[in-house]
Amino acid sequence: MSQKSGEHTGRQSFTDKQGRYLAFIYVYSHMFGRPPAETDMQRHFRVSPPSVHQTVVTLERNGLIRRQPGVARSIELLVPPEALPILEWLEINPPKSL
Repeated sequence: MSQKSGEHTGRQSFTDKQGRYLAFIYVYSHMFGRPPAETDMQRHFRVSPPSVHQTVVTLERNGLIRRQPGVARSIELLVPPEALPILEWLEINPPKSL
């Protein structure tokens, strides 16, 4: 693949850390049929609640995810799945329809 880490085909780019969070959101959502809660991310990444929350706020501010205020588990990924680094590492080719 010709893209560098932290870049994708859209207008936005993201850091390696943000890419890991985005990939987790994608995989979790497909595995469990609903987006992760911040506590799920806290457990997975072994970080504090404020650290997860700040990352989620940053992802939203950068236009990488969308959330509905006051609605639990409302994270919607705005990055194309093929741009997520974990999918490349796992050699997973998502269908173009996602």
